[in-house]
Parts: sequence; C-alpha cells; structure tokens
Amino acid sequence: MTLEILTADPLSPLRHGFFTRRGGASSGIFAGLNCGPGSSDLGEAVAINRTRAANAMGLEPEALACVNQVHSALAVTLDAPPAAPPRADAMVTATPGLGLAVLTADCQPVLFADRAAGVIGAAHAGWRGARDGVLEATLDAMEGLGARRGDIVAVIGPTISQRAYEVGPEFVEGFVDDDPATARFFAAGAGGRAHFDLPAYGLWRLRAAGVGHAEWTRHCTYADEARFYSYRRSVHRGEADYGRLISIIRL
Repeated sequence: MTLEILTADPLSPLRHGFFTRRGGASSGIFAGLNCGPGSSDLGEAVAINRTRAANAMGLEPEALACVNQVHSALAVTLDAPPAAPPRADAMVTATPGLGLAVLTADCQPVLFADRAAGVIGAAHAGWRGARDGVLEATLDAMEGLGARRGDIVAVIGPTISQRAYEVGPEFVEGFVDDDPATARFFAAGAGGRAHFDLPAYGLWRLRAAGVGHAEWTRHCTYADEARFYSYRRSVHRGEADYGRLISIIRL
C-alpha cells in the first residue's frame, strides 16, 4: 500500500506532510506506518517506516530532525540533525535540506512556515504543552531566525476531536482557573464529565499570538482507525501499546 500524506495549501509550496498510518511495514496493533521508536514495535519495522516517510519528503532518514518529546513548552533551534534528540517539543530551522518531524497519537502536530523568510517549525502540542506555551515558544524561536509573526502560517494536523476527548472536572478546573476564557472550549458531557476541544484551543492560542494564518485539517485521530493511530482509543480497548503518526516539514 502506498503512503497517504495529507497536505495543506497554506504551507505550499514547501514540502510537508501529515502522514496517516497507511503504507507502512508494521503489523498487529501497529499495522501501518508506525514511526515511533519509543513504541514496542519491531525496531526494523519502525526504521523502514521512518525511511519511507523521509524519502517521501525527498530526504534521507539522517536528515530528519526529531526531539525527545516530553509535553513541555520548550522549542529548540537547529541547523543540523542533533546527535541525540534534545528534550523539547518543538523545533525551528532556516537550514535547507533539514526535515523537522514530530510524532503524535492524539496530540496536535503543528507545522509552521514563514515562506518569505525561509523559516519553518514543527511542534508537538498536547493539552499540557499547548497550555504551557509550546506554540508561542515556536513562534518566538522562528522570530529569532528572522521570521515575522504576521507572515507565519500554522497548520494543525490530525488530532483528537472534541467529541472523543472526554475529561474530568479537575481537568476543566486546571484550564479555567488559569484563564477563565478557556471555558468556551469545554462542552458538557455525561456524569459530570466534559469534552475538550483541543484543536480549537490550539487555533485560539495561535491566533491570539498573532500568526498570519492558522487552520486545522479537521481530521480526528480517534474516530478514523483506518487512517490514524490513537492513544486514547488504545486505552479504551485495553491494548498494550499504540502506533505514532509522523508529520514533517522541510525547506
């Protein structure tokens, strides 16, 4: 099966893609393009998958820069693939031929570009990272390389939608106590629970930060098992592990 790569017009003509799980070498619960070396999948299969994704972007796998994602608000500036992935959740670069890749399985993969300045970024933004400021940290780092905030476009790829993202009252309180305006991103659910709109929250943060354009591809990782891995779906099914989707942008 060939790879399926979702793209967004605002990022064109830069090469980029939000990869689905289709077209990979993994099997079992990881069936498809699992690109997560931290999963319990066969290392050989993950390596094949990552090579296929890199090659689809016109890159060798060695030119693919990644970070050790820790649900932080840390963004790093790179001019070459790091020898060891730094602890961070976002990367920016102005170096041609360097690919920036993030892994997700419900969290938001966000790709950024200021095409005029020749600066790109990629962020892994779950609820914690987004609340703590990883999106804004990415924009700050891009500005450090000469990007103009008003010229930056940001696209949120496949992520968990509000319908599938049930949370408890303590989760809601953590957001609303920090900023009462975030109450708009929660809908009432059953049994005193609520549903959180993660992509709408991400868009709100990006637009408030002054990006020129921000959008979501409107793909839900939880709802579409044929195309996407989902951490939450794996938990609900009692599965031992889950695959990771890869999203890449390059100059």
